[in-house]
Amino acid sequence: MSKLLSPFALCLLCMSFGINAQDYAYDPERTAILLVDPYNEFLSEGGLLYPLSKETLDANDAIENMKNLVTAAREAGVKVIYVPHHHSEEGDTDGWKFARGTGRVFRAGTWAVEYHPDLQMQAGDIEARQHWQSSGFANTDLDFLLKQNGLDHVVLAGMRANTCIESTARYAVELGYHTTMLTDAVGAFNMREMEAAVEIDYPVISHNVLSTDEFIELID
Repeated sequence: MSKLLSPFALCLLCMSFGINAQDYAYDPERTAILLVDPYNEFLSEGGLLYPLSKETLDANDAIENMKNLVTAAREAGVKVIYVPHHHSEEGDTDGWKFARGTGRVFRAGTWAVEYHPDLQMQAGDIEARQHWQSSGFANTDLDFLLKQNGLDHVVLAGMRANTCIESTARYAVELGYHTTMLTDAVGAFNMREMEAAVEIDYPVISHNVLSTDEFIELID
């Protein structure tokens, strides 16, 4: 498992499911990668959120792992679904009772909301509607897209480990999807966020916790 997954987290995982995570079989025709918010804003130098993300991205080799993940998934026939955050525009939350955020990040029509150069969409990939807050399911068509494509296993990667990744995973489980968290194809704003998500929350939220390499081995 990833170096970020402690013996304590592994113990929780084993107690919860009674199996080794690597014993589980993934049917490519029923499985989708949910690649959440792989924007330049987070992942590329010059993005407003890159300085906050860099430490964990480097520690996980996260961009390379995301790249390897989607490449292997496409080759194996696993669907890749992009799960993008809302592109902000001036005044788009005016009048909202409980609006959050400053609108400074993810600005519509800018380089910041383009996907990282190594994580561009390819033929056969799917893009869900943009989510406004953390969950990729809330007020989007993600659930519809999964059902229409006969997909009931989701594997999460992208940004951030403790916000959009966790929220999307929790929602997926509530909707009845088999949900897998990857420990090293994600980033956060600091190591405390990362470790809390990966070591404490992921084993409790999901059905399976794997490194990127471990998942790729299961679909090769």
